[in-house]
Amino acid sequence: MGISQKFELKRKTMRIHSLSKVVANQIAAGEVVERPAAVVKELIENSLDANARVISIDIDKGGISLIRVRDDGLGIHKEDLLLALNSHATSKISTLADLEKIVSFGFRGEALASIGAVSRLTLSSKYHNEDTAWQIQKSVSDETLQLIPTAHPQGTTVEARELFFNTPARRKFLRTENTEFSHIEEIVKRLSLANFQVQFNLTHNDKPVFQLPFAHSLTEKEHRLAKVLGKAFLSQALAIEIENVGMRLHGWISEPQYARSQADQQYFYVNQRLVKDKLISHAIRQAYHDVLYQGRQPIYVLYFELDPALVDVNVHPTKAEVRFREGRLIHDFIFSAIHRALANTKPQVKPVKYELPATSPGYISAPYPVSSYRSLTQKEMELYRELHADPQPSVLSTASLEQVDPIVTQQTMPPLGFALAQLHNIYILAENEQGLILVDMHAAHERILYEQMKEHFDQQMFESQLLLTPISVAVSEREAGCAEQYAELISQLGISCERLGPETLVLRKVPALLSNTDIAALVSDILADLLEYGHSRRVMESIEACLSKMACHGAVRANRRLTIPEMNALLRQIEKTERSNQCNHGRPTWILLSVKDLDRLFLRGR
Repeated sequence: MGISQKFELKRKTMRIHSLSKVVANQIAAGEVVERPAAVVKELIENSLDANARVISIDIDKGGISLIRVRDDGLGIHKEDLLLALNSHATSKISTLADLEKIVSFGFRGEALASIGAVSRLTLSSKYHNEDTAWQIQKSVSDETLQLIPTAHPQGTTVEARELFFNTPARRKFLRTENTEFSHIEEIVKRLSLANFQVQFNLTHNDKPVFQLPFAHSLTEKEHRLAKVLGKAFLSQALAIEIENVGMRLHGWISEPQYARSQADQQYFYVNQRLVKDKLISHAIRQAYHDVLYQGRQPIYVLYFELDPALVDVNVHPTKAEVRFREGRLIHDFIFSAIHRALANTKPQVKPVKYELPATSPGYISAPYPVSSYRSLTQKEMELYRELHADPQPSVLSTASLEQVDPIVTQQTMPPLGFALAQLHNIYILAENEQGLILVDMHAAHERILYEQMKEHFDQQMFESQLLLTPISVAVSEREAGCAEQYAELISQLGISCERLGPETLVLRKVPALLSNTDIAALVSDILADLLEYGHSRRVMESIEACLSKMACHGAVRANRRLTIPEMNALLRQIEKTERSNQCNHGRPTWILLSVKDLDRLFLRGR
């Protein structure tokens, strides 16, 4: 008899029956307790809900042998201890209306019951203002549980030993001890980043792993952030703080050049709850879309706060997913906040004062004694003054290099310093207060033109072009309904889209800049975005791709010899152009070799 035949026979002969309490609990545990890290997450969240100030996590053998979580929270009342181990017993909610505005981490009352179904569980607690602490031990086969007095300070300790001892099929799917512990460590770090008011202590096999003390001030918070994500992140992070229409977004995002190949350092908290949400990820990805290089992933730690009634956290058993009631509004809010913050990724080195030499009134010499700057003549200073009256370039071409401020006459060192020379007609060498600046002149000018073109396009918005022959697009009935629902939005994008039949759309107008693109595929992508997120930037991204290509062709090319004034003009324009630290494709436009870097290269001071 084949395997499929055996399954078929068993399926046909099975009768409806009630599962035993033990089996039912173990099935339920499979949704909550996936691995040791899931146990740690549930127990820490219980401690946080109990207003704990210090949480200690002790792990043995990657959590398979022992998971112990201790806290100094409110504790559990003696009369509630037995009930706490029952399924769907909770102190977090009591009515259906409470699900509309959940503010606690836990609310289903499944965690302790699920953990107790697949481990040997011991629960000890002392309720605040009570004199005696109590303990309860649970084994899967126990039908009756007894309370015994114990020695314990205010708070709660939960011990889960021999995880999955009674479900060997589950246990054999666990990874190595080190792998399981790495997941636990990551969970503790994630929770610590959302709860700066709590001290976290973590040990593994009786050895301290880390201690994260309370963090109240900004400096203390940044110190914890550096411990979790590394000091390099803070040096390359942009702070965000924006509040509007009842929503607040704050935290840190990485500058585009400090990105990773994997999305393993992305932390987004909704009302302190760490979530992974497609709508949020899409908004952040779009904000970074033209400053990241070839699929690199940004790093961020962001906190989003809104009315709990506007977000549904009762979506997934692990509470890792949420559903927003105003998805499009939230998408736009997050996108615009991050997009604006990234606009400041341009040279912003702190200016350094320097003195003009008294002996040469007709020249501007070095900003500080040791320098190889070419002196600038009085005639060039007059040219600066003439151009300063209208510093904005009037054309979008390489000619704009001669129409921006070539010289800075203020007694401050500009961020990119002053040009020294050109290397192989590709790179500009400049000197600032910190050291040597190298600029990829094509990449830098490409970003300058791209930003100018975007600004110019924004002023004219979406100019439509009437198609000589309307385009018929075959879609699903759901997509056709979506096109009707969002007809006004699609029209604002410069596309005339009408429904001809249950599964047919007709396009009569398209944005002029996209007349030569596959507009049918673009509309399909727009509808897919609208169905998934209630929002789409496909048209704008396609237009920006065209503008980027135009900027690339229009930018100053390699092997073009620039004069010193032209080089300085380019440096000044880089400094005032948004997102100019990267070209349109995410490549860096300039780098700094500090004096310390150069000393290391030449082994100076050793």
